[in-house]
Amino acid sequence: MKDILDPETVRQHVLERYGDIAANSSSCCNQTSSSCCGGEKTYDQQFGYSAGEVASVPEGSNLGLGCGNPTAIASIRPGETILDLGSGAGFDCFLAARQLQGTGQVIGVDMTPAMIAKARDNARKGGYGNVEFRLGEIEALPVRDNTVDLVISNCVINLSPEKRRVFGETFRVLKSGGRLAIADVVATKPLPDAVRNRLNAVGACIGGAALVDEMKHMLDDAGFSRIEITTREETRVLINQWTDDENAGSFVVSAFITAIKP
Repeated sequence: MKDILDPETVRQHVLERYGDIAANSSSCCNQTSSSCCGGEKTYDQQFGYSAGEVASVPEGSNLGLGCGNPTAIASIRPGETILDLGSGAGFDCFLAARQLQGTGQVIGVDMTPAMIAKARDNARKGGYGNVEFRLGEIEALPVRDNTVDLVISNCVINLSPEKRRVFGETFRVLKSGGRLAIADVVATKPLPDAVRNRLNAVGACIGGAALVDEMKHMLDDAGFSRIEITTREETRVLINQWTDDENAGSFVVSAFITAIKP
């Protein structure tokens, strides 16, 4: 069975799905099962955020859409320019700004107008003068060449039907010596065709996951060096809650991905 989803169909589905989430989101997670917000640890804490980090951002900026905490692996330094791919309502941008301690700049890019509006409102509420949000696609970033020190992203690149373009754009905007630090979903074995070609599975951050080796090859082809992909086996149980396919976690897992632009 061949892939039957063309890039524009995927892009439109993702745009509509996440526009709806922005318009109808609550302060909890957006997964299909309410139990993902319960247990001894919250959903966010199970994916690597501290209670203090969650409490530090404006209400409504954390939509529970991530699969890891990219700011925890980013080694952010004051004065840096940071770019967040698929910034949503601004959660990771605000955490990055907190680490910048009032210096530098954080730029969030998202293709969903409702998310951009929500993020900008959250920035105003929180008084984040060094954070801005730009409407655009991560395959064609509205950012100048060689101007960014660090690129972060959280469970977004898997949604792109053109990942090679994303990594090419990421490489373009980074300065020499710039870093990539993302949390995303990767496949540890080939996904069944029925999953890869189901729009709801793609929109749920499962159907579009690339194999670990494919991710490494795409980053290498884009020009990155010191590529590291660290899978997080403990996240498979959480991923099983994302769709009605209870076996999703046997194919995909959250991972931390880091690389350097030479």
